[in-house]
Amino acid sequence: MLSDSPKIGIISQARMTSTRLPGKVLLPVAGQPLLHYHVARLRESGLPIYLAITNNSTDDALAEFAVHAQLPCTRGDEQDVLGRYYQCAEENQLDIIVRVTSDCPLLDGQLIAQGVQEYLRHQDSRLYLSNVLERTFPRGFDFEIFSRELLSEAYHQAVLPSDREHVTPSIHQNRLGNVHFQHVTRSPNRSQYRLTVDTADDFRLLKLLIENHNAAALTSDEIIALLDQHPELVALNAHIEQKTA
Repeated sequence: MLSDSPKIGIISQARMTSTRLPGKVLLPVAGQPLLHYHVARLRESGLPIYLAITNNSTDDALAEFAVHAQLPCTRGDEQDVLGRYYQCAEENQLDIIVRVTSDCPLLDGQLIAQGVQEYLRHQDSRLYLSNVLERTFPRGFDFEIFSRELLSEAYHQAVLPSDREHVTPSIHQNRLGNVHFQHVTRSPNRSQYRLTVDTADDFRLLKLLIENHNAAALTSDEIIALLDQHPELVALNAHIEQKTA
């Protein structure tokens, strides 16, 4: 059972050493780094935001961004992303964690807020709610919501390197046991669209959407409608295969 007034926070993981597009989260679009749009969109949720970055000196630029954006920042081992989330949740006494990744500059803060309200309605600390297991949203609108209770269990029980790197597998695969699930879905299914930045072609699409189509001011539904109307935009990164966990 959750407390009557749980502390909720969005934790976004970030690093500069992406293998396919190094430094991607700070690439400039319309005079601002991609991370600026990511944070601005998340702020529309009304929830506090925390950055979880690595101890690498290459991430000092992300720490500086956090200072200027007035974001709390947790630093930890590059490979142990789960450890960074656990440390951030413990340091800030978060009861409920919203997990997002910083390579998604057009995340919809209002959609996340709706997901949090649905999560709270269940009053269940064993609940995992997301729009990623039953994927109907474009990749790039992803969020996961779970309790610090589940995060703590995942942290203390993790043995596989992939559990440490990808944070939630032991939760969403129910290897912890007694995890309950809720799925945020939409109709029609638009999971074929890709709005995350992992390659140069991904970046090209996001840059066009933000600079030419004002996508940073649109809701997720409006962005999806825009892609429906512009198949030539969708084609820019349709060939990219998502890296698997």
